[in-house]
Amino acid sequence: MSAKKTSKKRGALHAVTVLALLGASAYLTVELRKEEDSKAPAVQKVTDNPQLENSAEDTGTKTWERLKNPERTVLRGSKGQVLATFTDGARTATLKGPSRTFSEPANTTSRVVTEDWVRLMPEPWRQGAEKEQWFKDWFKQSYGSEEDDIFAIAFQYSQGAPLKKDDEGIPYAGDAVFGPFKQDGVDRLEQNDFYDYLGIPYTFRDGTTMQARKERYRALDCSGFMRMVWGYRARYPLRASNTVGDGLPRTADGMARSNVGADIIKLQGPSPWYQRPANIDVLQPGDLLFFKMDHRTGNHMDHVALYLGVDTDGHRVFISSRKEVNGPTMGDKGGASRIDGNGFYAQLFRSAKRL
Repeated sequence: MSAKKTSKKRGALHAVTVLALLGASAYLTVELRKEEDSKAPAVQKVTDNPQLENSAEDTGTKTWERLKNPERTVLRGSKGQVLATFTDGARTATLKGPSRTFSEPANTTSRVVTEDWVRLMPEPWRQGAEKEQWFKDWFKQSYGSEEDDIFAIAFQYSQGAPLKKDDEGIPYAGDAVFGPFKQDGVDRLEQNDFYDYLGIPYTFRDGTTMQARKERYRALDCSGFMRMVWGYRARYPLRASNTVGDGLPRTADGMARSNVGADIIKLQGPSPWYQRPANIDVLQPGDLLFFKMDHRTGNHMDHVALYLGVDTDGHRVFISSRKEVNGPTMGDKGGASRIDGNGFYAQLFRSAKRL
């Protein structure tokens, strides 16, 4: 047999093998979703709003302590309990406060009862910042405050959330959709950013102006949802795209690979699917979670979510904007919103960042 014929056969065999692997990948994704969907509770008509409860305030001596993995500073109360956490390189602060309950009974039985309030500091944390005046001023105003934090803002876009308008009549909060249907009437369009939801043009810090598209009004895809919550509402800097300007990039992959914030769980293992993290105990409420879900996108991260913490059943849960529910959800439709266990999203979780 000639060398040319052997080469052709090997090439054909390689192509068949690649197609088989891609087919198996797609089949696995579909089967994981089917398995999770079969366990999801029936959709109900009622959704809960977060409920505030009183929690005891620690008036004793407080101490500051440095911890590693990741490098961070914690404030402890008189009994040694953690009252606040500040991570080097990140503006996200997790503060203890009145207990709240977050739930979505229309789409899940999961409930998160938490005393964590997630807020943005005006500057990234660094060792010793507790002695600096900017932090003292911010902490005095923020600790114990019940003004809307990141969690409260996020749930203002979930199913059934009431419409809120600013002084100019622009709806800045309320039940959001993921996006309009594609021409096939089955799948939904992505690339729906916060300015599409608002229905107004938006000029970024670098001078780039993006125009809202009428057909995407009140729509937020997964990364658009994060940009609405963290950027437009909480005022974290935003980029116009993944590459233009500075701040939080446009897509999930751009966010995952950017230099903003602190990398809490880095991508590991061979691309394009990478490896599921072995240790997720380093996460704290408010972290961004990234998932690899689609074989068609190469080594890109395909989904981003906001980590809520541990629910009343002991599962680590999140909220994100998804096609299956057509908007932000902590529900089970299309896969339980968990990163522990062996569910759809748990198996595809890859990395995490703290803004």
